[in-house]
Amino acid sequence: MPAPGAAPAPLHLVDASLYVFRAWHSMPDEFRDAHGWPTNAVHGFARFLLELLERERPRHIAIAFDEALDSCFRNRIYPAYKANRDPAPEELRRQFAHCKALCAALGLTVLADHDYEADDLIGSALHRARPAGYRGIIVSADKDLSQLLGEHDEQWDFARGQRWGAAGVKARHGVHAHQIADYLALTGDAVDNIPGIGGVGAKTAAVLLAHFGSLDALLERVDEVAFLRLRGAAQVAARLREQREHALLWRQLTTIACDVPLPYEGPAATRAEADPEMLEALADTLRFGPMTRRRLRTAAGLDSAAGEAPSVHLPA
Repeated sequence: MPAPGAAPAPLHLVDASLYVFRAWHSMPDEFRDAHGWPTNAVHGFARFLLELLERERPRHIAIAFDEALDSCFRNRIYPAYKANRDPAPEELRRQFAHCKALCAALGLTVLADHDYEADDLIGSALHRARPAGYRGIIVSADKDLSQLLGEHDEQWDFARGQRWGAAGVKARHGVHAHQIADYLALTGDAVDNIPGIGGVGAKTAAVLLAHFGSLDALLERVDEVAFLRLRGAAQVAARLREQREHALLWRQLTTIACDVPLPYEGPAATRAEADPEMLEALADTLRFGPMTRRRLRTAAGLDSAAGEAPSVHLPA
């Protein structure tokens, strides 16, 4: 835990599924495990994870996976939530299991839950850690997660090398960090199959939230909308009146839960000792090459790279 008065200590929170899917779609399918199953996603995820660990050498880190693809509490609220997504094929589900096992073998805290999404797990981890003097570094390009950013937190689009804090959200999305859930409730989110309010696009939503501050204030003062300098203002006001209950429902879906039970004690997830045998078995099963094996051992603190101390000191 950071000393009182010290600068906030970084807690890295990784939106793992984003990087697994990215590898699945971008890596060639020539990689196979010892049983002949594809391993392109896990090879790509391993490269991402190793680069992150080598660059940041984090002491406090958690890796969040999405397991609530059709069992999330949001599906009980709105059964069509994410219903536009095809189920993951078995070839990919196996690789998600390998990715989680790889994280565990490296001593990284794995977060996954059948009722809550990765965003909720990240939000809950940050909510627990922040009062104890930690700041979040959310490794993800997902705009939904920007709603979590506080004064000292930052979001990191790892692939593009872009970082921003709460103050940078408006330049990216047209609204402040604390307005993201309201913004998505108004505009909808096609990726998650959330319809939003008919006729309200990104620019209109940004104007409305700039004027009213929040969805609650907007709905309470909806009669004022018709008098705004906004194209189709009268129609927008009518739709907001007609779809008031829908707007509130959509916000339930777009708001990240920050009260999810977490599988670790203490305010922040801390790197544990690696499991050398598990790491070696995974490397054999996944047919990692010598360079990846060497990088894994170094990241796990089992070997020292030339001129560098290992991130975590462990017995070989």
